[in-house]
Amino acid sequence: MDARAEMQAADTGEAQAQAQAAQRAGAEVVLERVRRVRGSVIAVADVSMHVRPGECVALMGPSGSGKSTLLSAIGGLSRPDGGRVLVDGVAPEAHGGLAGYHRDVVGFIFQLHHLLPMLTAQGNVEVPLVAAGRPREARRKRALDLLDEVGLTGRTDHLPGELSGGERQRVAVARALANDPRLLLADEPTGALDSDNSARVLDLLETARIRRGTTMIVVTHDPAIADRADRVLHMLDGRLVAPPDA
Repeated sequence: MDARAEMQAADTGEAQAQAQAAQRAGAEVVLERVRRVRGSVIAVADVSMHVRPGECVALMGPSGSGKSTLLSAIGGLSRPDGGRVLVDGVAPEAHGGLAGYHRDVVGFIFQLHHLLPMLTAQGNVEVPLVAAGRPREARRKRALDLLDEVGLTGRTDHLPGELSGGERQRVAVARALANDPRLLLADEPTGALDSDNSARVLDLLETARIRRGTTMIVVTHDPAIADRADRVLHMLDGRLVAPPDA
């Protein structure tokens, strides 16, 4: 493919991706008595919940209460031992298999950025776009646009080891948004950051949600995240419970 044809394919691919994102923004998440057992421990005990399209829900509770385990089940990283996880009315694997679910529906942000150390910031953001089969020039343009959106225009060719902790987490946010997921799952996204970088990451997530209508479920101990959420749910001993001050 010559340079002109590749540019045309990139523009077409970008336009199609934006149109698809506009049509599909915001997934509905329904849990029906979800149960997860680890050995003799009931990590998640018959949890039911409903998250509306475009809603931001903060999931709080002490360490070991089952928050991350529940998020893993919603994200299709583990299978419930009982009950059902439904995303837009069907199980995660019904979205073209789990690979299709992870490619087209859900994005992840973790406390640790999990960037590939041998790839630049741009290269890391392009990884999910490669899996989606996007043309090379479309990948490049999308990655650069996202890195600009998270304030890293001048750092696109830097390796993770050359970036600060806050910059690495912003690359992780850009990567999570690369395929315009309808559902964004974040596990302690500010847990390893100082207050200034935490605020910046929260601003990025809030902006992404407003622009895209993305549904977000965030596991956190951070009151600043809870303050920005539409709703706060509390877990204790694998169950949803009333808030501590209720």
